[in-house]
Amino acid sequence: MTPTQLVREKTGSGRREGGIPRRGDGDDGSAPGEGRPKPSTALIGVGAFLAAVTMLFVAFTSAYLARRQEEGWLAIAVPAVLWLNTAVLLSSSVTLEWARSRIARGDAHGLRRGLSLTAALGVLFVLGQLAAWRQLSAAGLYLSSNPHSSFFYLLTGVHGLHLLGGLAALGAVLVRASGGRYTPGDHTGISVVALYWHFMDGLWLYLFALLFWA
Repeated sequence: MTPTQLVREKTGSGRREGGIPRRGDGDDGSAPGEGRPKPSTALIGVGAFLAAVTMLFVAFTSAYLARRQEEGWLAIAVPAVLWLNTAVLLSSSVTLEWARSRIARGDAHGLRRGLSLTAALGVLFVLGQLAAWRQLSAAGLYLSSNPHSSFFYLLTGVHGLHLLGGLAALGAVLVRASGGRYTPGDHTGISVVALYWHFMDGLWLYLFALLFWA
């Protein structure tokens, strides 16, 4: 299930039909555990997906650390654009949280502005990654040049693909926001995208540190 599909998932209402207590309900007519907040199906789904992504990058990390101990390892310098790129991605998380705060206050216009700005920063990050690749290739460092450059292209490429999935989900949320589909009491889709996006943000910080300071 992709992040875009998870955005469309709806939370179950948890209501009893006709207000009639079901078998197994409490003596006061309430269902056991009723009144407790129930996790969204979509949030559970994206959490499971991110767990799988985590395991993928754990495997990449193990391979990276093992290969770094072998002969032929030549460390590459940090492409300068990555510093700006990191600031751009961190800023996108800030604007996304601002968008969430706007819809919580019933500001639909602010929500759309925040989502649009987040998407624009996400696109800028992807373009920045392409610029970093061009910097390396201009320096004669390609995928097959040495193990460090190979892992750089691999790890940043896989992260970039997952971020593109987040951009697709942001686009879906923005379309729904433009149609007035979100309210202060019903904006689960935005929370799902925010969870995914912030995870990609944190994952990038981890990869940046792993590739150049670990």
